[in-house]
Amino acid sequence: MPSARKNTERQEAIGGRGPGFECGHVRQARIELEGSRIDPSVYLNDRPRRVKPVYCTGRGVLFAGDCQKVLPHLRDEIADCVFADPPFNIGKEYGENTDDRRSPTEYLAWCKAWLLECNRILKPGGALFVYNLPRWNIPLGSFLMDEGMVFRHWIAIEISAILPIPGRLHPSHYSLLYFTKGKPAVFRRIRTPIQTCRHCGGEVKDYGGHRGAMNPLGVNLKDVWTDIPPVRHWKFKSKKRRANALSTRLVSRAIEMSTKPGDLVVDPFGGSGTTYVVCEERRRHWIGIEIDHASDIIERLESGEIKSHENHDYVEE
Repeated sequence: MPSARKNTERQEAIGGRGPGFECGHVRQARIELEGSRIDPSVYLNDRPRRVKPVYCTGRGVLFAGDCQKVLPHLRDEIADCVFADPPFNIGKEYGENTDDRRSPTEYLAWCKAWLLECNRILKPGGALFVYNLPRWNIPLGSFLMDEGMVFRHWIAIEISAILPIPGRLHPSHYSLLYFTKGKPAVFRRIRTPIQTCRHCGGEVKDYGGHRGAMNPLGVNLKDVWTDIPPVRHWKFKSKKRRANALSTRLVSRAIEMSTKPGDLVVDPFGGSGTTYVVCEERRRHWIGIEIDHASDIIERLESGEIKSHENHDYVEE
């Protein structure tokens, strides 16, 4: 497997927010990992340390800055899962520090650089999820295979909010790549509820006449997810950050599939903080990075005002 460390060594040492590794936001001075209170610096490598978290909880740490400048300071092979939802390069206004108008060549080069870092920080057997448009996930998936990662699934996330495009099929899904660093260390079977009619309550499918043989706990999760609700209502997202947010159901499903309670999840594109909320709820530890909206994430975590979508998945132990 080509070494991601080589890529790291080529990057320049970065400027930060001052010396020290304590949290800048005083809610809790140290993080708690599996019952022990551990300084956030346990996640950092021996490079010149010029980054520090701006916020800590009992389970996670949040860095405010560019993931390209923070990821190189994380130690090798510490993460059980990386969930990445980068900007899609479609010209959206996220914040003054985010460039969502790169050329295709520049965008793919940018993605490959942080993917190399994600590969480096993953433990053997760790999981990597990349949520993006199919246009970008095709070359990025090929790149990850060239880097020696193991392709697990292309998960199609059905959407209904995109308008038809003249001369093309109506786009109706986003892509969620699922790779692992070698054989998966964790893969937990997930069952979804048997589908029923929202009006009459009757079951929608007869499953080829074999309904009686179905597992009463639900249906095996497929690689086409048609039950991910859009995040439109304000009770599910921040009023300050108007960019799209992910459903907690989507993130929760990926994390439950690939990790166990106490495992460490890294999300280098914090956005509205959905991954960190899910980790808090699902008893996972987390490292977060957000370049523009760290204060909104802190507010969301502390206020608890933004709700999670209902999730009736059954996760087998």
